[in-house]
Amino acid sequence: MKSPLLTLPGAVPAEGVDEGVAAHYGDLFREQRALADGTGFVDLSHRGVVAVTGEDRLTWLHLLLTQHVSDLPAGRATEALILSANGHIEHALYLVDDGATVWAHVEPGTQEALIAYLESMKFFYRVEVADRTADIAVVHLPAGSIAPVPEGVVVRETPHGRDLFLPRADLEAFAAQAGPPAGILAYEALRVEQHRPRLGFETDHRTIPHELGWIGSAVHLQKGCYRGQETVARVQNLGKPPRRLVFLHLDGSEVHLPVAGTELRLADDGPDGRKVGFVTTSARHHELGPVALALVKRNVAVDAPLVAGDTAAAQEVVVEP
Repeated sequence: MKSPLLTLPGAVPAEGVDEGVAAHYGDLFREQRALADGTGFVDLSHRGVVAVTGEDRLTWLHLLLTQHVSDLPAGRATEALILSANGHIEHALYLVDDGATVWAHVEPGTQEALIAYLESMKFFYRVEVADRTADIAVVHLPAGSIAPVPEGVVVRETPHGRDLFLPRADLEAFAAQAGPPAGILAYEALRVEQHRPRLGFETDHRTIPHELGWIGSAVHLQKGCYRGQETVARVQNLGKPPRRLVFLHLDGSEVHLPVAGTELRLADDGPDGRKVGFVTTSARHHELGPVALALVKRNVAVDAPLVAGDTAAAQEVVVEP
C-alpha cells in the first residue's frame, strides 16, 4: 500500500519489504538525530494491522501466542510470537488492547497468512479477526516526543516510543503537524543500535526465539499451551540455541555496507575460512558509523574479530553464548 506521504518534499521511496513508504527524506543522519532527540515521526503505514474483537479475545490469544496476555491490562503494550510446531518463528505481533479490541501491527504483507491461521483456530471462541490495514495506518513517534496524539487514536507505548494506530484518512493531516518526517532507514538504524530483531530480517526458516533475545520480551516462560512451547522449554531448560544474535561495529573505511546474507568468517582464518554466521541487517548510524546485526554460531568466541565479506567487524554481545 503506497503512502500518500511519499509526496512530501525530498521523499525517496523505500524498496523491498518496506516498499510503499519513504526510505528517507533527503538527509539520513539528520532524520536519525531528530528521532534520537525525540522529534519527528516515522511513517510505518505499510505495516499490516490486525484487530481482534470479542469477549474471549484475550483468553483465546493467550492459547496461541508465546506471550502471557490473558490478563493484559488495557493500554499496556506487549509483543508476541507465533511459532511452528517445531518452535520456529512464523509471526511477530506488536500488541495493545484498548479495552474492546486487541490491535496488532505486523510485518508488511504477513497479515493475510496470520489471519488465515487465526481463523483456523477460532473453534467455539467468541472472537472476530479483521484485517484493518486498508483503513488504519501505523505511525511511530520516538521516545521523548511531545507531539499531540489525535483524540480516539489507539496508542502502543514502549521504551522506544509510541506506535499510533491512526485512521489512514488522517495520515496527511497528522504529518502536517507532527514535526519533521524521518524515513524507514533512520528508524532501522536506531533499531539496529537498540539490538531489536525484526521478523524476516534477523529470522529465517529455522530461527527459534532464544537466538534473538526474544525470551522475556516476546516469550513468557511461565505459560504453556501454545504451539512450539515444548521446543522453547527444552532449549531453555536443557540446552543452548545453535546461534546467537550479535551487534557488529563495521570498518568505517569501507564505502559499501555488507548486505543482508553476507557471510561472516573469523578474521584469523583469512578469506577462505569457514563460515561462522551471516549479516542480517546493516545500517549507517549517525554516531556509531557503519553497524550491523548478525547471527553467528553459538561457539564463536565473543571477542573474536570477524570479517563480513571483505569488511572487518568487531562483535558486541546481544545474546549470551
